[in-house]
Amino acid sequence: MPETLLNIQKLVFAYKNAGQTLAEVDFAVNTGEFVALVGRNGSGKTTLTRLAMALIKPASGTIYFQGKNTATMTPADMACGIGYVFQNPDRQIFRDTVAKEVAYGPQQLGFAPEAVNETVAWALSMTGLTELAGSFPRLLSRGQKQKVAIASAIAMQPKMLILDEPTSGQDPWDAQNLMELLTNLNQQGITIILVTHDMEIIAKYATRVAVLDRGHKVFDGTPSELFAGSHDIAAWGLLPPTAVALGQQLAGVNAQNETELVQQIMSIIKGRTGDYA
Repeated sequence: MPETLLNIQKLVFAYKNAGQTLAEVDFAVNTGEFVALVGRNGSGKTTLTRLAMALIKPASGTIYFQGKNTATMTPADMACGIGYVFQNPDRQIFRDTVAKEVAYGPQQLGFAPEAVNETVAWALSMTGLTELAGSFPRLLSRGQKQKVAIASAIAMQPKMLILDEPTSGQDPWDAQNLMELLTNLNQQGITIILVTHDMEIIAKYATRVAVLDRGHKVFDGTPSELFAGSHDIAAWGLLPPTAVALGQQLAGVNAQNETELVQQIMSIIKGRTGDYA
């Protein structure tokens, strides 16, 4: 049985003078999952992840991480088990070289100098930043800065990585490169929670999707189930991926991504060609 890493029960939260943001949300994540957290702006996605990191505290409800109640834990406590990557990487980059930036977290956790060097070298290698170790982070591209933030998070050897819109503002090549990195990290045992609006990314990379709408969890299942057509996702502010939308217009096609779409169309074309052979 997979270990339940994060277990959120009956979570309620409201910002001052803004009304209720989360209404009795239940949300559990097991070891090794790659979960996309989606919903329209203001649905509570980022709030939920900030609560999970103890950056803010709930009005009521309980959050457990690896079976421990996090009510009295601080963000520093949570950083030992969960790496958090903000949407804007500039918010968490402040040292004068990439290597020093990545080393900061392990140093604060009390890693021995040799262990710091080892984990920094590993994190830089994993993110493809080894050659930029001596570079000034502020001068890097947005995609490179995002990788620095991820390297800084994984250098602390967390069980889970939470990323808030990491592909926002990136070109398609950088976004694909980043998602392949996250897939690789997930395959090495790091559990991923990805906050995103990008349905194409969800269809291609996520193994599970949780949808929030107006502070309520309204769906929790696989991408295939979400896009199967049995849910009115437009009511939740979502649009299907291009491949799904096109496939729904073509008889015999039920594709979740571009690769499946091309394969199924080619199969149909071959089958029809055979009818006239």
